[in-house]
Amino acid sequence: MEAVYAAILAGGSGTRMGNPDKPKQFWDLCGRPVIVHTIEKFCMVDSFDEVIVLSPATWVNQTRDIVARYLAAFADRIAVVAGGAERNDTILNAIAYIEQAHGLGDDDIIVTHDAVRPFVSLRIIEENIAAAREFGACDTVVPATDTIVCSVDGKRISSIPDRAECYQGQTPQSFNACRLKELFAKLDSGERQRLTDACKIVVLEGDPVALVRGDAANMKLTYASDMRMARALAESGADNA
Repeated sequence: MEAVYAAILAGGSGTRMGNPDKPKQFWDLCGRPVIVHTIEKFCMVDSFDEVIVLSPATWVNQTRDIVARYLAAFADRIAVVAGGAERNDTILNAIAYIEQAHGLGDDDIIVTHDAVRPFVSLRIIEENIAAAREFGACDTVVPATDTIVCSVDGKRISSIPDRAECYQGQTPQSFNACRLKELFAKLDSGERQRLTDACKIVVLEGDPVALVRGDAANMKLTYASDMRMARALAESGADNA
């Protein structure tokens, strides 16, 4: 029987926010940590058997305390485990947790999402589950609005692809969990370091990856300046979408 899991990727240090002592997913956003807004979205989708929060190892206890304080109504559906050193390691930790805690079924789905994208909509989440179920993998994207310029050496233009064919990737990225585990197992340590986008790993294997329409509001909070926009969106009610 199929099971569906959310993996909230919160393993980053957030140093680009300018506060290395507190990862950006724990910054305050209108009275609650950013990560709470994100987790809450996934808890509102009944399809998930469990929402797995992958926290920095040194923040696991604090994350559990945050869940108990702000998300008590959903606590029985949330697990907090340690993430890894890199993004791929964190996803693998999520799959390992699922396998150990529940067993990994052939049809199980894992929906991976950046903890610092608190404005993901319920529509995007639900369409990810449906697309992963149908195609085995999907990526959330928005059409590129600017011309994309490629450069191999960082000094000169190598190519300019047709903008009509270009999209900007967001998250969630969702997969058949068994197939993703199988593809990760094929990578050596160097490839795992270079191929930091799980969808790229699937594409390189030749498997289909469906597109799910994203949203401009589904922004990633990377720099301190992003928090000003995030507060404006939260105050406008965008986090209730």
